[in-house]
Amino acid sequence: MPEPEIPTDPAPSALSAVPLPGTGEPLPLGVDLAPTGHPAVDAGLARLEALDGVPTDAHVAVYEDVHQRLADTLAALDRD
Repeated sequence: MPEPEIPTDPAPSALSAVPLPGTGEPLPLGVDLAPTGHPAVDAGLARLEALDGVPTDAHVAVYEDVHQRLADTLAALDRD
């Protein structure tokens, strides 16, 4: 069976769908996340960073959690 072709300069969303040759594991995205200085936002970004190399079917729950954290953070700013 031939090795899957890995694009040389794919978009980040395409990278997560390309398995590492011979492993079936997704490639890490290699996206650097810069701290924002806001602890709640940085905690959400850290959750996203933990998804690097995790199969995409496991991403939904984390995306929903991060979305809720960010929505709660914005709502708290509105209350202040």
